[in-house]
Amino acid sequence: MLKRLLFALVILTSCTPLFSQERQIEIVEETKANRLFLYALNKNEQDLDVMITVEGTNFRQSKSKPRLIRVPAASKVLLTNLFVDRGKKANYTYNLEVNDSLSRRALPRESEPIKIEPKKKVIVYIPENCVTCDSLISNLDKSSYLYSSYRFSEKPELKSQLAPAFVNSTVKIDSLTTPIISLGGVLHVKIEDYDQLLEELNK
Repeated sequence: MLKRLLFALVILTSCTPLFSQERQIEIVEETKANRLFLYALNKNEQDLDVMITVEGTNFRQSKSKPRLIRVPAASKVLLTNLFVDRGKKANYTYNLEVNDSLSRRALPRESEPIKIEPKKKVIVYIPENCVTCDSLISNLDKSSYLYSSYRFSEKPELKSQLAPAFVNSTVKIDSLTTPIISLGGVLHVKIEDYDQLLEELNK
């Protein structure tokens, strides 16, 4: 199976004055036998309605009128598939209509969850005596967010690198029982659980 990341010409339509989508819909191409599948990747934290119109040569496609398809937040959804002429390579271009004003007529389809970048980059440093870290990491793993984590027990040099940030603090890095969390480069030591993390991310 071949996968390629493509770029879309996006037509933004919305009933609201400002379109709140933060990231463009990405189109991923996958091929299997003589069929070419075009998937939408929604790396935003909101559901979107997406309609694709494909033109080109060396392929056939459904003659049905294109429809808006619901693409949930942080998900991958099949938009359309092309039947490629045997022995040929599909040459095509496409336009996307992306709407954050969700329509009741949008077609629901099976979606696959994907991981997305949060508004602020998340790095979790795990002290040796952390009592809340396992629960936090478990919830992050279940979430749609990409993040990094490091244990001081495995990378003691990171502890040394972070130590200067605590020189003038009443908090001692060796006595921490909570994670040290970097959100967009700002260190936090009072975040104990996933709900508190989300609260800080959304500030």
